[in-house]
Amino acid sequence: MSKASKNRALFLDRDGVINEEVGYLVHAKDVRFLPGLFSLCRTAQSLGYKLVVVTNQAGIARGYYTEEQYETVMQWMREKLAREQITLDAVYHCPDHPDFPHSMKCDPSWRKPGPGMLLAAAKEFALDMAASAYVGDRCTDVGAGNAAKVGKMFLLRGVETAECAGEYEIVTELQAVEHWLSVRD
Repeated sequence: MSKASKNRALFLDRDGVINEEVGYLVHAKDVRFLPGLFSLCRTAQSLGYKLVVVTNQAGIARGYYTEEQYETVMQWMREKLAREQITLDAVYHCPDHPDFPHSMKCDPSWRKPGPGMLLAAAKEFALDMAASAYVGDRCTDVGAGNAAKVGKMFLLRGVETAECAGEYEIVTELQAVEHWLSVRD
């Protein structure tokens, strides 16, 4: 089976990878897409990758914003991405935080570094995880990607300053991931 015929995904964390990290993103007016995001997503789509967002949203459990506010921001982001000819195939989020067990809404394995969101996508889209890639900005992303056996894990340097356990490649810009996707095929 050729690479192009495999069902594969480019997994993207949201805050710090798709958009600039602002703490807790409550309002669409605060969204600033990272440089290189649009080109990366268009390239990934053209190569046959599903675009799948996997994001912890502990601000919901902490009471900083509601599920509805989160959904409003995501809908706004989807619309902006669509204007750039980018379609997100799926968005998975976990609104939980272990410090707030009373508010647990999702399966505990969904909160990164658990692999639950990635494994749900793998099942939904019959993904070849070894042929997939993941861009995150925290060690929890690396943990989730490694646990789900994603073939290539990128850590976008900026937010996370510590070294992470596991297998990953450090990148400082999304263009490096786009280059990897392009030369891989």
